Amino acid sequence: MMVEQQYIDLFSQCEGMICSHSAEVLNAKRADAFADFERLGLPTQKLEDYKYTDVSEAFAPNYGLNLNRLEIPVNPYEVFKCDVPNMSTSLYFVVNDAFYSKEQPKVELPEGVLMGSLKDMAESHPELVGKYYGKLAKTSEDGVTAFNTTFAQDGVFLYIPKGVVVERTIQLVNILRGDVDFMVNRRVLVVLEDGAQAKLLVCDHAQDQVNFLTTQVIEIFAGKDSVFDMYELEETHTASTRISNCYVRQEAGSNLLLNGMTLHNGTTRNRTHVLLAGEHAEINLCGMAIADKNQHVDNHTFIDHAVSNCTSNELFKYVLDDEARGAFAGKVLVRKDAQKTFSQQTNRNLCITKECRMFTQPQLEIYADDVKCGHGATVGQLDEGALFYMQARGISQREARLLLMFAFVNEVVDNIRIDVLKERLHLLIEKRFRGELSKCVGCRGCK
Repeated sequence: MMVEQQYIDLFSQCEGMICSHSAEVLNAKRADAFADFERLGLPTQKLEDYKYTDVSEAFAPNYGLNLNRLEIPVNPYEVFKCDVPNMSTSLYFVVNDAFYSKEQPKVELPEGVLMGSLKDMAESHPELVGKYYGKLAKTSEDGVTAFNTTFAQDGVFLYIPKGVVVERTIQLVNILRGDVDFMVNRRVLVVLEDGAQAKLLVCDHAQDQVNFLTTQVIEIFAGKDSVFDMYELEETHTASTRISNCYVRQEAGSNLLLNGMTLHNGTTRNRTHVLLAGEHAEINLCGMAIADKNQHVDNHTFIDHAVSNCTSNELFKYVLDDEARGAFAGKVLVRKDAQKTFSQQTNRNLCITKECRMFTQPQLEIYADDVKCGHGATVGQLDEGALFYMQARGISQREARLLLMFAFVNEVVDNIRIDVLKERLHLLIEKRFRGELSKCVGCRGCK
């Protein structure tokens, strides 16, 4: 408990300071979250959900924390040009854990749509934020969620009113900045009312070569017949640790696509918890990781089919090189009354060297009898026969390997429902395989 105790002592000493810089809606959850963190502590590898990632080790170093909410003297709209060419996104920034609100995109969002600082929105729309904040992310069940809720002071709030369709993709760029080793705790709250539609692209970048630890909690409420895409693109550096918990609730007829892509990182641990609460809801959950050196990528998913006539599709692919470590644990729960369920889970992995390791754990737990469910997982190496065939036709061994790896992950990229983003990612993935994305400086998404 030594690691936990240092943060318990820190919060006890600075509680007044933290609360004074947060809205009352956020503070209302803080006391319970702190009590839960005291009780739970940080997850250990003895817990089944965290067996492949040592979370407590990531929290052990001494990190800087911006508890006084000091502004970082940088205008990201001038320094970072992250509007991916030809996408014409509505571009917003979060610097560390603070939403940058001094400047806004020139293109306005449709009437009634809210996009901005979670802290500011909690003050200007307390009833709306209070209705949703912390309702999916249960601090009593997860130590990282309890920790984040205890220390988070700001983040992002996206609200789409009933029946509103946001045609332009919303792009959120998270920038890590720091002169010393730094910890960031941010929240993302997304609410789509009935019939609403939107697309959100989230890009993570690290500007400075110091150790960063990021905890992130995302809550997504998808109303009846709503449609929502969220794409997460991580391109930081090897001294960066990201621990993200995403909680989703879908009502009847809603359709969601969540696609997380790790192109460059240090240690990444993503947890996604989806509740299909209304009939004919559909979730498409995708992920892709390219890792080498000593990089570590762990994706843990849980899809809860609580009612009948729902669909879930999962597709996760990893390409590991050098001494990289990958993990995928996916569980699908089909409850007793969830008849007519369709669920398919697929995890495919390439291990380029004998030193890298992949751990995969697909799971189905079914209590209904009229369902169609399946899962599959493979861990293998590049097809030697295909390599020989390509080399026999004049393609060098290096190019042949690159082509096979690119084709392997292409299926995940093809699930993207934004054509321009899909084309851009094809280029970024090719650069990654060629070793051209060795570190993050600014945003390569627009270069």
